[in-house]
Amino acid sequence: MKWPTWVLVALLILLQYPLWLGKGGLLRIWDLERQVAAQRETNQRLEARNAALDAEVRDLKSGLEAIEERARFDLGLVKDGEIFVQTPQKKP
Repeated sequence: MKWPTWVLVALLILLQYPLWLGKGGLLRIWDLERQVAAQRETNQRLEARNAALDAEVRDLKSGLEAIEERARFDLGLVKDGEIFVQTPQKKP
């Protein structure tokens, strides 16, 4: 091979380097697309959690049934005239 061929091959390699390995190269784009997909999945989970919390807040603001249920299960409260019975649970 003559020297012009080597010059053209070197020039081609120099032009391809930014395309594949540079700051805006294909490898970087693939990595960013993977990160965006992972972030979208995280955002969907958080949106679902936020929707559930929002529904719970609206339920607590609007009705007494939700407040009573919360007081019974979370705080262990009982109404007048009810008898509280606690059963021992096996330790895991």
